[in-house]
Amino acid sequence: MTESKSRSQSEAALAETAAEAILDPALLAERIPLEAVPVIDLESFLAGTQEERTQVARRIGEACRNIGFFYIVNHGVPAELRAAVFAEAKRFFDSPLERKLEIDIERSACHRGYFKLGGENLDPAKQKQGGDLKEGIKIGRDLSPDHPLVVAGTPLHGPNQWPSGLPGFQETLQSYFDRLNDLGRQLMQALALALELPEDHFERDLDLPMATVGPLHYPPQQGRISEARIGAGAHTDFGCLTILAQDEAGGLQVRNAAGQWIDAPFIADSFVVNIGDMMARWTNDIFASTQHRVINRSGGERYSIPFFFDPDHDADVSCLPTCCGPDRPARYPPTTGLEHLLEMINATFDYHREKAS
Repeated sequence: MTESKSRSQSEAALAETAAEAILDPALLAERIPLEAVPVIDLESFLAGTQEERTQVARRIGEACRNIGFFYIVNHGVPAELRAAVFAEAKRFFDSPLERKLEIDIERSACHRGYFKLGGENLDPAKQKQGGDLKEGIKIGRDLSPDHPLVVAGTPLHGPNQWPSGLPGFQETLQSYFDRLNDLGRQLMQALALALELPEDHFERDLDLPMATVGPLHYPPQQGRISEARIGAGAHTDFGCLTILAQDEAGGLQVRNAAGQWIDAPFIADSFVVNIGDMMARWTNDIFASTQHRVINRSGGERYSIPFFFDPDHDADVSCLPTCCGPDRPARYPPTTGLEHLLEMINATFDYHREKAS
């Protein structure tokens, strides 16, 4: 079957007779002021006095306690680099399916590479048949086969699968990975201050962070849309921090503390940052890991670039000292960064769970 025929059939399967997307009532988001997802200027944290850094960290901590999401602006990542990553993502996803499947994630020993539409299912309780209406590629820390962690067979550690025929793709994504890795470290310093810990508290667990950049493509969704199939089903993220670049198509929704779904729209030159399950566990649920979802009803393609920043594989994820006490005992048993991520990945990627069993 030719790629053009395959793509036409795929588009036909997605489209319905209605010209515009019609959302099931359960998917409607509340239109409330943007301040519901706070916008935090990071400039004075990156280049300010200690007092200014502490003030910004407190704002971040307040957002993490209340909703688990916040925007950051003046974050130091060049707009040109962000634009280049989106352009490379579009180039990759526009490639023929057979070319993308050359780096099928199921061929990887460390969960790297391309996954097709429906390959990830973030809400299997509701999306019982199709999985998420998105495709993606996972790119992590590129470790050579002779690296000690790879030789030891450490899960989720190893070489990336890079696509062929796309000159500049690897260099651009690697540059972005490195820059976001630095930003992730800076945000972990802010979280430490927000938790009344020394700002370098997490550094001991960041020798070789398990970071991943994962460009995503959401095709347009039309007709009547229900929770049975959306771009990304309702979920919480697995790890510590997610730093998301999204495009003008929008579609991200966040569930606030009142249980309302609210929009987290596109803001130029911003990142959306959210807390994941691992950080919620580390903080004894003082920081909120918040449900969110994606519904692409823009009528066009949607692209996003999430960056997942997690600690070393052997990081001790036990309750932090400022997050528990006689009146708030630890709610979770100790675990490691790697054990936690493996549990979460096995719950959402069928191939990985089957391979591990």
